[in-house]
Amino acid sequence: MSAPNVGGSADGSVRLPKAMKVKNKQPAQRQITAEQILREAKEIQLEDDFKAPKTIITDPQELAEYRLRKRKEFEDTARRVGRWNHSIWIKYAHWEESQKDFRRARSVWERAIDVDYTNTNFWLKYAEMEMRHRFVNHARNVWDRAVSLLPRIDQLWYKYIHMEEMVKETAKARLIFDRWMAFEPDHAAWMAYIKFELRYNEVDRARAVFERYCEVLPSVKAWVRYAKFELQHNDVARARGCYERAMEALGEDCHVEEFFLRFAEFEEMVKEHERARAIYQYALDHLPKAAAQELYTRFVAFEKQHGSREGIEDVVLSKRRFTYEQEIAANPLNYDAWFDYVKLEESTGNHERIREVYERAVANLPPGNEKRFWQRYIYLWIKYALFEELDAGDMDKAREVYRTALKLVPHSSFTFAKLWLLAAKLEVRAKRLPAARKILGLALGSCPKGKLFKEYIQLEMTLGNIDRCRTLYEKYLEWNPANASAWLKYAELEVALAEAGRARALFELAISQPVLDMPEALWKAYIDFEIAQGVHAVLYGALFELAISQPVLDMPEALWKAYIDFEIAQGNRERTRLLYERLLDRTKHVKVWLSLAKFEAEPLPQPEEEEEQQEGEEAQQRQPPPGEGASPAEREARAVRARGVYERGLRALREGAPDAKEEAVMLLEAWRDFEAACSDFRRRDEVAAAVTAVERKMPRRIKRKRAITNEAGLASGMEEYYDYVFPEEAGAAPNLKLLEAAMRWKRQKLAGGGGEGEAAGDGEQQQQQQQQQDGDGQDEEQQQQQEEEEQEEEY
Repeated sequence: MSAPNVGGSADGSVRLPKAMKVKNKQPAQRQITAEQILREAKEIQLEDDFKAPKTIITDPQELAEYRLRKRKEFEDTARRVGRWNHSIWIKYAHWEESQKDFRRARSVWERAIDVDYTNTNFWLKYAEMEMRHRFVNHARNVWDRAVSLLPRIDQLWYKYIHMEEMVKETAKARLIFDRWMAFEPDHAAWMAYIKFELRYNEVDRARAVFERYCEVLPSVKAWVRYAKFELQHNDVARARGCYERAMEALGEDCHVEEFFLRFAEFEEMVKEHERARAIYQYALDHLPKAAAQELYTRFVAFEKQHGSREGIEDVVLSKRRFTYEQEIAANPLNYDAWFDYVKLEESTGNHERIREVYERAVANLPPGNEKRFWQRYIYLWIKYALFEELDAGDMDKAREVYRTALKLVPHSSFTFAKLWLLAAKLEVRAKRLPAARKILGLALGSCPKGKLFKEYIQLEMTLGNIDRCRTLYEKYLEWNPANASAWLKYAELEVALAEAGRARALFELAISQPVLDMPEALWKAYIDFEIAQGVHAVLYGALFELAISQPVLDMPEALWKAYIDFEIAQGNRERTRLLYERLLDRTKHVKVWLSLAKFEAEPLPQPEEEEEQQEGEEAQQRQPPPGEGASPAEREARAVRARGVYERGLRALREGAPDAKEEAVMLLEAWRDFEAACSDFRRRDEVAAAVTAVERKMPRRIKRKRAITNEAGLASGMEEYYDYVFPEEAGAAPNLKLLEAAMRWKRQKLAGGGGEGEAAGDGEQQQQQQQQQDGDGQDEEQQQQQEEEEQEEEY
């Protein structure tokens, strides 16, 4: 078969190819949406940068048709959106202007103004069209209407005046400025008027405008500009007059930093340094400190450049004042800042300023009636009163300060004894004793305190008024009968006056009080008093027994020690030993054991005999009692008793308090020193054996580790500490035995020396090592102990 004729047939007809069926009807992997097609079409249009075809007009009829069509388009658009789319009117007017049809353009602008006459853009473009085409009268008419309808739009005035200046109509421009100034515009408008006059060298007119300017807008800016204007024209007197008139006209309104800075700069520029300094000082005295930071900086720089040493110091003081004022303004209750401020003012010596600062400081009362709030505040009053008395020398003023301070303090809640005492001492220095007694009596009546009683009593004691002192002590003890110190002082007063009966009665009354804050001190003083009076020793013992039998004592050890010392002084060993035993029943403290051992080891002191012979005769010494002599037998007997005390103490510490290892070591060291000190009445070998026996009881000091726990009870690490291992504890520590054996084996290996072959060949050396292992174990332990003590801290 031949191929079909696709291109055509014999008769010339065209035959189309046979339609092919789509075999794969599955959707394509890339889908094309209608949105994508439209977006691509829009992008193609934008890329082509389509421009409207340029129309070429060849005859007037075609031009008229074009204008009619465009006007119709503009009119339709203006009628549709012209009320809110103002750009339509501007385009319409500009098109009419481009067609040189100014009448129609004016008509469009007028219609636009009728729509919205407040649109400044309409007026500006309308007038600019008239000015571009040199229609000056039309433009003047537009500007005049614009500034009449919108007098607060400065741009319209500027443009109007600029047009008149461009056409050389200076007089008309001045009239426009006058019309504008009638509306009292801002500073820029006035300065524009002044610059206008200065451009034409009308200085007097400019000065007149400045006068009106400062009258209409009385402000620092206006007067400073006026002064600068006069200074630019070399009229210093007028410029200074401007600043002075500004202070009169503005009053308090001129008290701003900028005004004084400009005034001082002016005076400094004309070389009037004293005037400038006066201005700076006046400003710093009258301006708030927080609003004068730049002024302080300029003043410091001015004084450094033109001032003297005193002036610079004044500036530094002013700067520090400013710092304190800032701190006080931030926190008026910061009394430390007030103290520093007062100290600064006191260094200047200006009493008026110092009083002012004190009055300002004490006016800031604490926030609450709690003493902790008043503790710093009250010292302001004290320093104030001391200043008036010592520096100012005004006693009446100081007395008034104390009186006011005492009225302020809420004495029902708390009081300050220092304040009462200082007020009373002021009266004493002024030789007004009745006034001082009145102040102290008022203090004791309203808010009694121990310090007030003591100082009042001391004052009366100094004056020699014993009866008043007794009365005050009675009042003191009525107020606080538990005060042992008051009882003691009262009794000491009676003793000093040789009133033994009164003193003894006071002591008896004191010890009978149910509650005392320091009973042991009172008992001891009573006993010392009786000793001084020569009472029998039996009474001393009874007093001591009564004292230590009290149920509550805050310092019982002082009484026990005094009682024991008393019995020792009496030479009674048995009673002293019984006292120690009674004390050991109450406490097993190591110091008690050491004191008892020392007591047993030493002879008792011999009591002094009473002087029975007259002066000049020698008193014969009494023979020591049995057991208290210096013979070897007696000393050995005392040493045996002391050794027994040491043994009892060590046993009590190890059994009763196993954790008190430090105390046990302290006891053993004292025991060892005691045995070593017995060499003067014992043989040397006996002393060495005793010391060795004690040393065998000494513990070894080892380093250990233990876990550290934090506040939450969790382990947070390990720490090293030193512990003591006593000989009786060594059996309970097999690890220590194993460690000792390992260290002994290591030393033996190092002592052998050489390699393994040499050790095998040398039989004598092995035999020596075996002998050291088997026969000299005790020396091995001593050597090990010495090496461990060298490695660790030797105790």
